[in-house]
Amino acid sequence: MIMNRDELLQRYAAGEKDFGRIDLSQTNLAGVKLSGTNLIRANLHQANLQNANLSGTFLVVADLSEVNLSDANLLIANLSGANLSGANLSGALLEEATLSGGNLTGVNLKGANLTGAILCGAVLQNANLSHANLSGANLYGADLQGANLRDAHLKGANLRGANLQGATLPDLALQP
Repeated sequence: MIMNRDELLQRYAAGEKDFGRIDLSQTNLAGVKLSGTNLIRANLHQANLQNANLSGTFLVVADLSEVNLSDANLLIANLSGANLSGANLSGALLEEATLSGGNLTGVNLKGANLTGAILCGAVLQNANLSHANLSGANLYGADLQGANLRDAHLKGANLRGANLQGATLPDLALQP
């Protein structure tokens, strides 16, 4: 179902929260508040969601490729199996978010807060995680081939079974 920004926001303001399978590709949704919504299998390819509040939102198996989610609030959001390849999530709040099995190839997570996030089995090849906070994050079995983890905070992170081939790692000796 294709919907424009105004219709989406009117329906959300009226209390509707189920927007599964919606097509919002290339839509400018910068700064919107859609917390707690169902966007399962939504098409948000190349959408602008900069500074959006998507806390508690279900984006399971959603197409978020090349989306701009910089500085967005995705606190406790579920993005399991989502396609985030080439997305910009720099400075995003992803604390306790679930990204298990997601495609995050080439994603920009510079300075993002992923404290306690679940990234089990996620593909983060060539991702930029520099200055990201991954404290307590679960990256069990994640593919971090070629990822940039320079100056990332990994205190308490689970990297068991993760593929770190060619990854740029932080100097763990300097971490508190």
